[in-house]
Amino acid sequence: MPKRNDLEQKALHYVINTGYQGVLQSDLWRELCASSREGSRVSIKLEEKGLIRREKELQDGRWTYRLYPKRLPASIETIVDCPCMLCPDNARCDPTTTVSPKNCQKLTDWLLGIDTQRMQTGSEIPSELSAPEDDSLAKGLDT
Repeated sequence: MPKRNDLEQKALHYVINTGYQGVLQSDLWRELCASSREGSRVSIKLEEKGLIRREKELQDGRWTYRLYPKRLPASIETIVDCPCMLCPDNARCDPTTTVSPKNCQKLTDWLLGIDTQRMQTGSEIPSELSAPEDDSLAKGLDT
Protein backbone atom coordinates (compact mmCIF):
# COMPACT_ATOMS: atom_id res chain seq x y z
CA MET A 1 0.00 0.00 0.00
CA PRO A 2 1.42 3.45 -0.93
CA LYS A 3 2.19 5.97 1.78
CA ARG A 4 -0.57 8.46 2.52
CA ASN A 5 1.50 11.45 1.39
CA ASP A 6 2.14 9.73 -1.94
CA LEU A 7 -1.56 9.04 -2.30
CA GLU A 8 -2.40 12.62 -1.35
CA GLN A 9 0.01 13.94 -4.00
CA LYS A 10 -1.38 11.63 -6.68
CA ALA A 11 -4.96 12.51 -5.74
CA LEU A 12 -4.25 16.24 -5.77
CA HIS A 13 -2.55 16.07 -9.18
CA TYR A 14 -5.44 14.07 -10.59
CA VAL A 15 -8.05 16.52 -9.23
CA ILE A 16 -6.09 19.49 -10.59
CA ASN A 17 -5.92 17.85 -14.01
CA THR A 18 -9.74 17.57 -14.10
CA GLY A 19 -9.96 21.37 -14.01
CA TYR A 20 -13.31 23.05 -13.51
CA GLN A 21 -15.27 19.84 -14.18
CA GLY A 22 -13.92 18.13 -11.07
CA VAL A 23 -13.97 14.40 -10.50
CA LEU A 24 -16.23 12.10 -8.55
CA GLN A 25 -14.51 10.87 -5.42
CA SER A 26 -15.45 7.29 -6.29
CA ASP A 27 -13.86 7.61 -9.75
CA LEU A 28 -10.70 9.05 -8.26
CA TRP A 29 -10.18 6.12 -5.89
CA ARG A 30 -10.71 3.63 -8.68
CA GLU A 31 -8.13 5.51 -10.76
CA LEU A 32 -5.62 5.46 -7.90
CA CYS A 33 -6.33 1.83 -6.96
CA ALA A 34 -7.13 2.86 -3.38
CA SER A 35 -9.86 1.65 -1.08
CA SER A 36 -12.90 3.84 -0.60
CA ARG A 37 -12.01 4.27 3.07
CA GLU A 38 -8.45 5.42 2.32
CA GLY A 39 -9.71 7.60 -0.52
CA SER A 40 -12.25 9.29 1.71
CA ARG A 41 -9.58 10.04 4.32
CA VAL A 42 -7.25 11.51 1.70
CA SER A 43 -9.95 13.74 0.22
CA ILE A 44 -10.91 15.02 3.68
CA LYS A 45 -7.25 15.73 4.40
CA LEU A 46 -6.85 17.64 1.12
CA GLU A 47 -9.99 19.62 1.90
CA GLU A 48 -8.75 20.46 5.40
CA LYS A 49 -5.49 21.72 3.87
CA GLY A 50 -7.52 24.00 1.60
CA LEU A 51 -6.31 22.31 -1.60
CA ILE A 52 -9.63 20.96 -2.87
CA ARG A 53 -13.35 21.59 -2.45
CA ARG A 54 -15.84 18.76 -1.99
CA GLU A 55 -19.48 19.01 -3.04
CA LYS A 56 -22.03 16.32 -2.27
CA GLU A 57 -23.63 14.85 -5.39
CA LEU A 58 -26.18 12.13 -6.10
CA GLN A 59 -24.77 9.73 -8.69
CA ASP A 60 -26.62 6.59 -9.82
CA GLY A 61 -28.81 6.67 -6.72
CA ARG A 62 -25.87 6.95 -4.31
CA TRP A 63 -24.33 9.94 -2.58
CA THR A 64 -20.75 10.74 -3.36
CA TYR A 65 -18.61 13.84 -3.56
CA ARG A 66 -17.33 15.74 -6.56
CA LEU A 67 -13.83 17.07 -5.92
CA TYR A 68 -12.72 20.39 -7.37
CA PRO A 69 -9.27 21.96 -7.18
CA LYS A 70 -9.20 25.21 -5.21
CA ARG A 71 -6.51 26.59 -7.52
CA LEU A 72 -5.42 25.70 -10.99
CA PRO A 73 -1.91 26.15 -12.32
CA ALA A 74 -1.41 29.34 -14.29
CA SER A 75 -0.81 29.08 -17.99
CA ILE A 76 -0.04 31.64 -20.67
CA GLU A 77 -3.20 30.64 -22.55
CA THR A 78 -5.29 32.33 -19.86
CA ILE A 79 -3.93 35.79 -20.68
CA VAL A 80 -2.72 35.50 -24.27
CA ASP A 81 -5.62 37.61 -25.61
CA CYS A 82 -5.54 40.20 -22.83
CA PRO A 83 -5.64 43.67 -24.40
CA CYS A 84 -3.15 44.94 -21.81
CA MET A 85 -0.34 42.95 -23.44
CA LEU A 86 -0.21 45.16 -26.56
CA CYS A 87 -1.84 48.31 -25.21
CA PRO A 88 -0.02 51.52 -26.22
CA ASP A 89 -0.97 53.06 -22.84
CA ASN A 90 0.47 50.19 -20.80
CA ALA A 91 3.38 52.23 -19.41
CA ARG A 92 1.00 54.94 -18.15
CA CYS A 93 -1.73 52.59 -16.89
CA ASP A 94 -2.21 52.83 -13.13
CA PRO A 95 -5.30 52.71 -10.89
CA THR A 96 -4.49 56.22 -9.60
CA THR A 97 -4.27 57.94 -13.02
CA THR A 98 -6.76 58.72 -15.79
CA VAL A 99 -5.42 55.80 -17.83
CA SER A 100 -6.59 53.06 -15.50
CA PRO A 101 -7.83 49.45 -15.54
CA LYS A 102 -10.87 50.76 -13.63
CA ASN A 103 -12.16 52.61 -16.69
CA CYS A 104 -10.63 50.61 -19.55
CA GLN A 105 -13.42 49.48 -21.87
CA LYS A 106 -11.16 47.04 -23.76
CA LEU A 107 -10.20 45.27 -20.53
CA THR A 108 -13.81 45.15 -19.33
CA ASP A 109 -15.00 43.72 -22.66
CA TRP A 110 -12.24 41.10 -22.58
CA LEU A 111 -13.09 40.02 -19.03
CA LEU A 112 -16.80 39.78 -19.81
CA GLY A 113 -15.95 37.86 -22.98
CA ILE A 114 -14.13 35.21 -20.94
CA ASP A 115 -17.25 34.65 -18.86
CA THR A 116 -19.45 34.49 -21.98
CA GLN A 117 -17.04 32.05 -23.63
CA ARG A 118 -17.16 29.73 -20.62
CA MET A 119 -20.95 29.78 -20.60
CA GLN A 120 -21.06 28.88 -24.30
CA THR A 121 -18.63 25.98 -23.92
CA GLY A 122 -20.37 24.71 -20.80
CA SER A 123 -17.31 25.10 -18.60
CA GLU A 124 -18.28 25.66 -15.02
CA ILE A 125 -16.42 28.15 -12.88
CA PRO A 126 -16.10 27.27 -9.20
CA SER A 127 -18.10 29.71 -7.09
CA GLU A 128 -15.02 31.24 -5.48
CA LEU A 129 -13.58 32.05 -8.92
CA SER A 130 -16.72 33.32 -10.64
CA ALA A 131 -17.38 36.94 -11.47
CA PRO A 132 -19.55 39.02 -9.13
CA GLU A 133 -23.23 39.24 -10.04
CA ASP A 134 -23.42 43.03 -9.82
CA ASP A 135 -21.50 45.55 -11.92
CA SER A 136 -18.55 45.74 -9.52
CA LEU A 137 -16.07 44.22 -11.96
CA ALA A 138 -14.09 47.44 -12.31
CA LYS A 139 -14.15 48.05 -8.54
CA GLY A 140 -12.31 44.75 -7.99
CA LEU A 141 -9.41 46.03 -10.07
CA ASP A 142 -8.51 48.56 -7.34
CA THR A 143 -6.67 45.98 -5.28
